[in-house]
Amino acid sequence: MRIAVHGRLRYAKDMDRLLGVLGQLEGLFTEVTLCPGLATALERKDRLQGRTVAPDDRLTAGSYDMLVSIGGDGTILEAARMVRDSGIPILGINNGRLGFLSSTPLEETEQALARVIAGEYVVEQRSLIELRSVDNPFEDRNFALNELTVHKSNRSSMIVIHAYIDGAFLNTYWADGLIISTPTGSTGYSLSAGGPIVAPTSQSIIISPIAPHNLNVRPLVVPDGHCITLEVEGRASDHLVSLDSVSHTLRPGTRLEICKANFSVGLVRFSAEDYFNTLRSKLMWGIDRRN
Repeated sequence: MRIAVHGRLRYAKDMDRLLGVLGQLEGLFTEVTLCPGLATALERKDRLQGRTVAPDDRLTAGSYDMLVSIGGDGTILEAARMVRDSGIPILGINNGRLGFLSSTPLEETEQALARVIAGEYVVEQRSLIELRSVDNPFEDRNFALNELTVHKSNRSSMIVIHAYIDGAFLNTYWADGLIISTPTGSTGYSLSAGGPIVAPTSQSIIISPIAPHNLNVRPLVVPDGHCITLEVEGRASDHLVSLDSVSHTLRPGTRLEICKANFSVGLVRFSAEDYFNTLRSKLMWGIDRRN
């Protein structure tokens, strides 16, 4: 198998862990290639050691059989931008914290790689959302695996967001912002704003207001065959729009159309129950804290 590798080196402890996974990969697979961002980080620490580096961070169809992401969920989101519509599946090795997306614990890397070699895994397709806008600062990376967020700037009061579904008026939100989330992103920012947890293969989009002025406004789940249009007003001269962890400033009055993307991203899973096991353990459901 041809393996591409992406990872982060945010803390001192990350180096030994990442090099340990790299060593396992290089011992099992004949072709292991580093994505440019990881290669640059290793080179700064004099640890690149002649490893093969991909020509750029946009992976093309057929170039690799799998992308191994070493880090947390943020690293997976970066990996999704790299594979985009190539069909290359992502295996997440969790070297981060929560690990809803990077569901393979670091200490289980050896067993996970053995199962990859044996073909004992499934690729779970995750839907994405796409932003369409005349003023599009995201260019060709105008998609998100987790969510799109419209948010007030740091210096402004709340913003006014007019929302439409397939052209029909839905609601006007007076709030700090609004989250348009995929099922995958339901355990991310949307959850912290009071949104529901939605099974990742559900065909839906979640609309969650952030600190709404009207307390009777609640999150809404709609089928992902609909397109959502947003128009934003506010006293400030700009507001923020984010796709996953990438943010840009847009002028008030800019129309944002959010639809389901015409491609999906595959995540490697070793059991159909992986997601629910992760959900139960990460959110500590059923744990009695009284003792």
